[in-house]
Amino acid sequence: MSGTSERRGLLVRGLLSLIVLIASGALLFTTEPRLGLDLEGGTQITLEGIPGDGVVIDDESMNQTLEVIRRRVDSLGVAEPNLVRSGDNRVVVELPGVEDPEEALATIGRTAQLTIHPVIAAASPEEAEEAADPEAQATEELVLTDENGAALRLAPAAMTGEAINRATARLDGQTGRGWYVGLDFADAGGWAQVTGQAACAPYGDPARRVAIVLDNTIISAPEVQGDTTCNVGITGGGETSITGDFNQEEAEQLALLISDGALPVPVEVVEQRTLGPTLGQDAIDASITAAVIGISITGLFLIFVYRLAGLIATIALTAYTAIAFGLLLAIGATITLPGLAGFVLAIGMAMDANVLIYERSREEYAAGVGTKSAKRRMSNAVNGGFKGAITAIADSNITTLLAAALLFALATGPVRGFGITLSTGVIASMFSALVLSRVLQQLVFRGPVARHPKISGIAHLGRLRQWFERRSPDFLKNWRKWMIAFGIVLVVVGSGLAVRGLNLGVDFTGGRYISYQAEQEPDLGAVRSSLEQAGFDDAAVSGADGNGLTIRTGPLEEERVGEIREAVISAVGPAEQLQSDLIGPSLGEELRDRAILALLLGALAQVIYLSFRFDWRLGLAVIVGLAADVVFLLGVFAWTGRLVDGVFVASMLTVIGYSVNDSVVVFDRVRELRADRPKDPFYRVAGAAVLQTMPRTVNTGIGVFAVLGALLFLGSGSLVDFALAVIIGAVIGNVTTIVVAAPLAIGLDAKWPGAARVRKKKKRDEHGSGAVV
Repeated sequence: MSGTSERRGLLVRGLLSLIVLIASGALLFTTEPRLGLDLEGGTQITLEGIPGDGVVIDDESMNQTLEVIRRRVDSLGVAEPNLVRSGDNRVVVELPGVEDPEEALATIGRTAQLTIHPVIAAASPEEAEEAADPEAQATEELVLTDENGAALRLAPAAMTGEAINRATARLDGQTGRGWYVGLDFADAGGWAQVTGQAACAPYGDPARRVAIVLDNTIISAPEVQGDTTCNVGITGGGETSITGDFNQEEAEQLALLISDGALPVPVEVVEQRTLGPTLGQDAIDASITAAVIGISITGLFLIFVYRLAGLIATIALTAYTAIAFGLLLAIGATITLPGLAGFVLAIGMAMDANVLIYERSREEYAAGVGTKSAKRRMSNAVNGGFKGAITAIADSNITTLLAAALLFALATGPVRGFGITLSTGVIASMFSALVLSRVLQQLVFRGPVARHPKISGIAHLGRLRQWFERRSPDFLKNWRKWMIAFGIVLVVVGSGLAVRGLNLGVDFTGGRYISYQAEQEPDLGAVRSSLEQAGFDDAAVSGADGNGLTIRTGPLEEERVGEIREAVISAVGPAEQLQSDLIGPSLGEELRDRAILALLLGALAQVIYLSFRFDWRLGLAVIVGLAADVVFLLGVFAWTGRLVDGVFVASMLTVIGYSVNDSVVVFDRVRELRADRPKDPFYRVAGAAVLQTMPRTVNTGIGVFAVLGALLFLGSGSLVDFALAVIIGAVIGNVTTIVVAAPLAIGLDAKWPGAARVRKKKKRDEHGSGAVV
């Protein structure tokens, strides 16, 4: 690279870094974060099904009602809500960060029964006043008032909301209609029949109109256009629109009500209250302290290992934290514990990217022994380190983004929140490592540093790398033994799933919801301690307005509710029990199935991508190693009886990210070495790749474990389980790369030769002649 090009690149990257940092700082100082139920609490609304004519309240109808309400909450833009069934006919909705609960309630609890009626004729005002109760006239004529106040006699419903495929809010600035709702019918034939019948009436006759009725209120009664043929109607797609002087918010709300469908069971609000955070301030403070200590230890470790380069990495990671958090604020993401799990993973990947670059820079510096200029040698080492590491960084981040995008698109609840936070974190980590960190190195690694390279941290290979370089790369020659040995361990550990099973938490099994009213403000920390002493370790405790207290536990018999009451009274004094209901799982079958589908499709997408970038043998080996990680972690939790809940889901997703990242780094080096050593047996190439990337694995692992270890020993509550699961999973992820993924790739190459071979292509050498490389 010429000096001019290098300076131009530095200027562009420097300006971009400055703009991003200023924007991130502005967001941090001007935008309040949206915290989830576990960190800040929110609004709790209890809805109860209303029995009536034709309304059946049973498990099926209430489950359908729950899912319709969930879709409406998602459509409102409320991230990370919590919805569960309570008792036989209630739904409890917990909404974090909702500024106007009444407005949300108006949408969530609306029946939204949409019907389409042919208009028979106009009706007199007297007929409208004397009309029978519309709710009892589902199969009889209705007399309703349209949007302009005119009374219309309607025939029985010809179509229902189930015939509508999609409803969208649209803006029409050309005709002056403003905002309206466009309807696309799945049953185009039914719409053609209704409009064809109306087209037979004279123009201007009320019978030429079609009434669209929502909850027995006419929201639109358009007249069929004059060019519509009698008894043929509107054909070719089945579309119409609802107009009504809507603003954007009203049009969007009406569209989501129609799209999400009617509530199978009408509901009414029986209770609304404000909830405190489920983690408790003591747990939050302890976790923040642990995170600060862990990140500080990580920074000190990087400085110890990489000296000045480590200081630059620490500065870049600090800037990364600001950039990533600024991105979350910019998109209005709700920050919860599972979301913070994605943040931890992204911090690990950001640090890993810096470590990868520094290790490659050390290699480049060692290779430049013959360079006369110290400045040029240092510059070559810095630029070469970035160029050598960029493919591994890009591949590992892209595979992570593929999985995160599918989690966002297909999953809901905490799993989707994890995907959102992880995506923003990965984008920020790539920027901090490839742009910001490079700018800092190019500015610092010149002048005195170039003349005294020892202080840079990249002018020596390091004792760890030297130790691994003395190991024989032929250790994977007996690859079958490695796989058999770990396979035996995996069977023993994984058998815990069959022998003991998983200790599923209330998120998966449902449980019991109990609320109390205390005489004085309850100390939530004391309540949690009292419940733990009584044997209710999985109890989730939240404060509520008016000295209220809510407790969620796993499935409990009614007899044991008294034990909980005694534990509460011992902690807060006299307290009246207001409610004790069985509740369903917050991660129900639909959420679970969608999360599993997202993970499976994510794994498939990663295999396809890795097969394209590397080779199908290596892509398959990565996924098999990943499956081994998952089975091992599940087996450990089964044998130890630790709780598997929504936090565990977040930790599992974090482990998957670490595991794929580690395998991608190793196989990226495999691809590079295979091109340089085409005559070496593949087991030697794979072994050399493992040994050469091991310093990066160890240094990244120590840095990440500093954060997780601090959370494990200083944190409390769910963060302890999260940290433990990620530590176990990350260690096993590194192990399976060596004893599962790499040996399997060797075996597949032995069966179908050609793994990671680079196709020969023509490339012009420095003299401009064509050369085959």
